[in-house]
Amino acid sequence: MATPRVLVLRAPGTNCDLETAFAFERCGAQADQVHLFRLLEEPRLADDYQVLCIPGGFSYGDDVGAGVIFASQLRNRLADSLHNFLQQDKLILGICNGFQVLLKAGVLPDGQAGWPPRADQPAAATLTWNNNGKYTARWVHLRTAGSDSIFLRGIDDVELPIAHAEGKIEVQSPDVLDRWREQRQIALCYARPCYVRPAENRAAGEELHEPLPFPENPNGSVANIAGLCDPTGRVLGLMPHPERFLFATQHPQWTRRPRTSDEGAGQQLFRNAVEYFG
Repeated sequence: MATPRVLVLRAPGTNCDLETAFAFERCGAQADQVHLFRLLEEPRLADDYQVLCIPGGFSYGDDVGAGVIFASQLRNRLADSLHNFLQQDKLILGICNGFQVLLKAGVLPDGQAGWPPRADQPAAATLTWNNNGKYTARWVHLRTAGSDSIFLRGIDDVELPIAHAEGKIEVQSPDVLDRWREQRQIALCYARPCYVRPAENRAAGEELHEPLPFPENPNGSVANIAGLCDPTGRVLGLMPHPERFLFATQHPQWTRRPRTSDEGAGQQLFRNAVEYFG
């Protein structure tokens, strides 16, 4: 198998690029941290990679909104490069601020089918301020929601940390949610811990879209959405940080819970991406 190459695209204010590149490399990929300015100088650089990842952080200091400036660079100056990337059998991942960038640029929710977005077309959804109006950092319980995301194969329930102030998904209309469900685009949902959910609900997944209060839903996101994928499953954006749970000892309860592996649950997401090219 040829070693997949991962472009970890950082910008001023990005602060999770090292951990994200490390996560991909642990799974056998070659991960290069490339500054956005470098890609703006030579957009064809992206052609040499199989995975594009926009990691978390505070790109451009979130000065005019989380991910807005980074997103405008993708939409206005890298539209052709992204179009070429989306048209091929490649993967795109956005984590936290990276999810905000993908959504506000218009890469999500429709992927190649909606790129580049029309200037006169209103956004179907956005990420905005948490209901509590605060930056919130905590561990959350998540369930995959029956999507076709390549990154989430083999993952059902998972705990991951979040750290954001603008992670609340809001949609233009209820029709947007209906379309996402029909196209299996709701990738991750905040959920109650598996040990407090009734067994019948765990099996059916029927509780996933019922509104949950804080702290189960830490930001008030509609339908408890924590992550979205495009209709092909090749593009994923999520607010939680899988790169911060690569080792079992990173979990706050690691001394109290029995474990069968030294690996953290977040590693599987990166492994899935690498094995896609196997």
